[in-house]
Amino acid sequence: MQHDEMIGRVQALAQLPDRGSAEQATRAVLETLAERLPSGLADHTAAQLPSTLAAAMRRLTASSPDGRSHPSAEPFDLTVFAGRIAGRAGTDEDTAVREAAAVLEVLDAALAPELTEKLAGTLPADIRELLPVGRTANGTD
Repeated sequence: MQHDEMIGRVQALAQLPDRGSAEQATRAVLETLAERLPSGLADHTAAQLPSTLAAAMRRLTASSPDGRSHPSAEPFDLTVFAGRIAGRAGTDEDTAVREAAAVLEVLDAALAPELTEKLAGTLPADIRELLPVGRTANGTD
C-alpha cells in the first residue's frame, strides 16, 4: 500500500478533517507502536510500509550514537499507549484511541497477515483489541 492511500484511509476511518491531521496521527501511532514492539518486529513492520512512514518506526529502534539499540518492547498498556499518542499528536486520549484504531486497521491491511498476527501476539489484550484481528479473536467484531 502506498503512502497516500494509507493516509487517505486513516483520514476517512478516523474522520479527520484533513490529510495533515491524518499524517500526524499515523506518525504518532507508529512511533508509539515501535516503542511497544520488540525492535526486530518493529523493523519487519517498518520494512512493509512506505519509506515515508517506515521512518517513524525506525527512528525509535535505530542504534544510538554509542552503538547500543534503542530500548524497545516497553511493557505499557492502552492507557499509556493512548497518552503517548495524544502527546505526539497534540490531542486528547479518547481521540488518540480512535486514531490508533484507524491507523492499526490500515496497518492490518498493509501488512502480510502473518506479520499482523505476530504483531498482535506481542501486544497486551487492551491494545490488541484495536486491531481488526484482535477484535475478531475476542469475538467483538
